[in-house]
Amino acid sequence: MAYPPILFSGPCKGPVEIKANRATIKAPPELARLKSDSWIAFQYIDRLSVIGGTFDGQGHEAWKNQKCADTALSCQMPVNLRFSFVKNSLLKGITSVNSKYFHMVIFACDNINIEHATIDTPGNSLNTDGIHIGHTNGLNITNSNIKSGDDCISIGDGSKNVHIDKLTCGPGHGISIGSLGKYANEQPVQGIWIKNCTITGTIILGVRIKSWPGPTSTPGTATDIHFEDIIMNNVENPILIDQQYCPSNRCNKASPSKVKISNVCFKKIRGTSATKVAIKMDCSQGLPCENVEVSDIHLTYNGARGGGAGAISECSYVKPKVMAKNIPPACPGYS
Repeated sequence: MAYPPILFSGPCKGPVEIKANRATIKAPPELARLKSDSWIAFQYIDRLSVIGGTFDGQGHEAWKNQKCADTALSCQMPVNLRFSFVKNSLLKGITSVNSKYFHMVIFACDNINIEHATIDTPGNSLNTDGIHIGHTNGLNITNSNIKSGDDCISIGDGSKNVHIDKLTCGPGHGISIGSLGKYANEQPVQGIWIKNCTITGTIILGVRIKSWPGPTSTPGTATDIHFEDIIMNNVENPILIDQQYCPSNRCNKASPSKVKISNVCFKKIRGTSATKVAIKMDCSQGLPCENVEVSDIHLTYNGARGGGAGAISECSYVKPKVMAKNIPPACPGYS
């Protein structure tokens, strides 16, 4: 028996308040029983409050389908909680565990506050992003804890005025802006602030901006982006700009990315790198990164991989503004 999604749909003028403080709500464990891209969805609501509650996606069986989880194309993977066209709203004290796919999606929303969220899946659960954001203006995420098998937070195109503060992330893949440049008519990413965060034991990256290369890369922009006061604990590639993003080599890198990255600040980022390359900026040959500031970085290589004593940086098609002392030196020869 297949179940439809649990849907709360407007248009509604609030306030609309849902309290689930002591409740644990469980999804059907079998993937075939959820014939939808969402398990629980909210849409077209003004002044929504969702307070508390544990939402258990029971995703263990879905994660076993490696091909499905890796591509999300051969079967429909439901998001635990989806918010679309919601505005002026508060999500507080929500716990999401064991999602089959992304835990939470914020799409086409305005003025949303997420406070004291807890997201928890094992590090080996594929594509279980913590919070994915797209086409949203005005989002604050504060005092939250995310453990996932993919990005703790992923920020897609059309995201503006996003503030992330006091987040703990890990395990997972860190905090990503992108991927960008994959689809036609992508909207700019602008005004992203990621501050006072702690990232622990993540693989692939700590903080990242990524875009697709190749002849199918589409135009886009990412600007006014700030990563500040971040602690890295044994993190792979703590600082990363990757404009050659091509997972599983499923794209053609013959031509550069058409996404322009500018006005980016990496400031007061400290801790340990699990990879010898602690700062990597691989920008587009066709549209080099502009006005990238690197200031007060202190990242030491913990020696787990790669040999050698100290962390290093690697840069291409970027001339960063180097402020204060940085360890490792940021892009020697470019400053």
